[in-house]
Amino acid sequence: MKLSENYWTYPAETESGKTLIVTGRDDMDAVRESGKYPYRLTVSWDYTPLPDGFPDAETAALMEQADEALKAETRKDQAAVLTGVYTGDGRRDWVFYTRSLHIFRNILNRALADLPVLPLSIDAAEDPDWEEYLDMRANTYVPPQED
Repeated sequence: MKLSENYWTYPAETESGKTLIVTGRDDMDAVRESGKYPYRLTVSWDYTPLPDGFPDAETAALMEQADEALKAETRKDQAAVLTGVYTGDGRRDWVFYTRSLHIFRNILNRALADLPVLPLSIDAAEDPDWEEYLDMRANTYVPPQED
């Protein structure tokens, strides 16, 4: 199955009033409806924020490296799908849906193997209906611009 590489970005607001940049993956209906990805994993990185809630340049650069590595590894091994990234107020969350928690652990380890040890935490939940994704999309979706 060819996965979409289309994303939207939306500036939301956290409960503390800080900006939260939400990046969502578009065109996920066929993947979601396939029923093949029943588990949601949130990989979180808490960081010391600047006054605006975002990371400093060094942390942001390392986060970008991790982001690209995660995207590249999930492109190769479609056992997991990155559906959203949230950044702001001292935290970045990557949200994935996966076929297998065990396989996702291997994907994560391969993706981040060349980076220094990162301060990540992982939360897993069953979400066969993709409720988190549908909620994010309902609240932040920005349609693509027509050329």
